[in-house]
Amino acid sequence: MTADWLQPTVFFSLTALVAVLTWAKCRHTVHSSDSSKDYFLAGGSLTWPFIAGSLLLTNLSAEQIVGMNGAQVMLVAWWEFGAAAGLLVLAKVLIPMYYKYQCTTTTELLERRLGDASVRTIVSILFLLGYMFILLPVVLYTGAVFMKSMFHLQWPVLAIAAVLAAIGLLYAAFGGLRAIAISDTYNGLGLLVMGLAVTVFAMAAVDWDLSGIPAERLTLWGGSTSDIPWPTLITGMLFIHIFYWGTNMVIAQRALAAGSVREAQKGIYAAAGFKLLTPLIVVLPGLIAFKLFGDVDDVAYGRLVAAVLPPWLSGAFAAVIAGAVLSSFNSTLNSASALYTCDLHAKYINGAADYRRVGQRVAVVFTLVSLAVVPVFEHARSIIDTLQRLNGLYSMPVLAAFVVAVVFGRVNTLAVRIGLAFGVLLYAGFTFVWSPLHYIHLMFITLVSTVALIWLLNRLLGGGGSAIFLPAQS
Repeated sequence: MTADWLQPTVFFSLTALVAVLTWAKCRHTVHSSDSSKDYFLAGGSLTWPFIAGSLLLTNLSAEQIVGMNGAQVMLVAWWEFGAAAGLLVLAKVLIPMYYKYQCTTTTELLERRLGDASVRTIVSILFLLGYMFILLPVVLYTGAVFMKSMFHLQWPVLAIAAVLAAIGLLYAAFGGLRAIAISDTYNGLGLLVMGLAVTVFAMAAVDWDLSGIPAERLTLWGGSTSDIPWPTLITGMLFIHIFYWGTNMVIAQRALAAGSVREAQKGIYAAAGFKLLTPLIVVLPGLIAFKLFGDVDDVAYGRLVAAVLPPWLSGAFAAVIAGAVLSSFNSTLNSASALYTCDLHAKYINGAADYRRVGQRVAVVFTLVSLAVVPVFEHARSIIDTLQRLNGLYSMPVLAAFVVAVVFGRVNTLAVRIGLAFGVLLYAGFTFVWSPLHYIHLMFITLVSTVALIWLLNRLLGGGGSAIFLPAQS
């Protein structure tokens, strides 16, 4: 077999193997009588290894691996270190509350704590818009960029993205969260092994010598003009991670699918430990690529893998990267389906609808719209930086609503609704009209301003709202 055929043969064989193993594991599973819980939360049957594996692979998709390595600076490692802190908040504070209120979606906690469905509905809509127009297109774009550079494909990026989207849709629409989590774990193990192998081969290619790389690319101390100035580590960085890991349905959904709080926490702790090691996979290779190829942005990782790995091994790695792309894509589709079906369709359209069928239709719509948005991201300067900036349009207002719901008693929900609108408009103004500070600082300002406005309006409207923080339960 020639080298030209070896790489794609290994790729397709391993991709098919994961699909077969996932099918074999799913077909023997006892399904829950609750159709929504079975489809969206795997019937509450996930054990901690599958929770940890799915958390890692949902996060470590192409937008992380390609985007962070594409930055080609050590500074982006702070996104990984901060993730561990966000996971600990999820484990110790939010997971006990989600389970106490028997939440199917993270947004359900808002309704339970605030006593009003309207805030839950608004936050769900914000999540759905963020998934449709930001997260899903970025996942497809970065996955397609990697495959194009890895296999030297002549196809347009949009065509490659369409293939990835079609495969991801099959997992999300027909397998539900159970199939997603199982395939995630298999691919996650492969990604950790192969990711470390890429780093070792790459270091060997430069004789384990990183000299010649500019000092400003190797520092963890960001200056005022860098992507992550050091003061942002004590303002917005932590809250970005609390939003992402604690309230974001795409992530927390895995932990909601355990049989108990303890099982969910074990999976989260395992994922947090691995996040401290992932800079070896998502940061160091980008620096090595800078030494070998110069400043090549988001194609850095694909070029590096193609250059340092033998054909059969690069085919195996392409398979796990494709698995990572599919994981993030189908996970987001499943979460979008859950949010729409449980928070919107069942409440306002048809409470007796077939949840599985509605979820499948939602997945198709989100797939088509996100594909149409992919070309918008082809001219982004830094995909990871662009993703974080755009996420702020809804992440900090949503986090403000969760902070109010968790920390305070029942507040006047009109105050919360006004606060959500204010937060979105404030950050939009910072992003598109006037940016006096780094965007991470501006996200922190948006969060604090939104919480303060909700508290003030609540007092003016007579909503009370004395703090009644509930301690975590294990």
